[in-house]
Amino acid sequence: MSAPNILAIQSSARKTGSSTRSLVEQLAAKLSGGRASAITVRDVADGVPFVDEAWVGANFTDPADRSEAQREKLAFSDALVAELKAAETIVIGVPIYNFGVPAALKAWVDMVARARVTFKYTENGPDGHLQDKKAYVVIATGGTKSGSEIDFATGYMRHLLGFLGITDVTFIAADQQMMHGEAQIEAARAEIDALPAAA
Repeated sequence: MSAPNILAIQSSARKTGSSTRSLVEQLAAKLSGGRASAITVRDVADGVPFVDEAWVGANFTDPADRSEAQREKLAFSDALVAELKAAETIVIGVPIYNFGVPAALKAWVDMVARARVTFKYTENGPDGHLQDKKAYVVIATGGTKSGSEIDFATGYMRHLLGFLGITDVTFIAADQQMMHGEAQIEAARAEIDALPAAA
């Protein structure tokens, strides 16, 4: 298969020694066939603004009626949406913090989940615009078991991606590292190695 355009989203607060960062890098490299030019990296831990009243007002103003200040307010969100739309494959690193996703990743979600832009409401419910994309979600935890009743990140990411139209989602977990150590990371690495590489 040819190398897809890949968006790799890093969200770990740790710049060094992060399981998700390392696994996301390995996975993106595998899926791209080693073509670094095919990978766009968005490190949300570097900072993503939170939605505020001015942002909401700008977002729900008709694009043709937005002021210059409103367009500037949405500029960062627009850039994140453009990255997402341009990608054929999305790789998201999700370290579980306190049973959920990092605040920085939630802030990214709030910037890209936009009515009339990445989804719309219909009489049959929400309809995601980002169809025909593949997503991989790399989960890492210290004590939380992936997919358990106290894992509020995995189900959230599956639902969120589906809401945007991305239903082809693969989860790779290196969970409960405090109990099982490197074995969980090595198992995740082996799972990535077993994936087909781009030609």
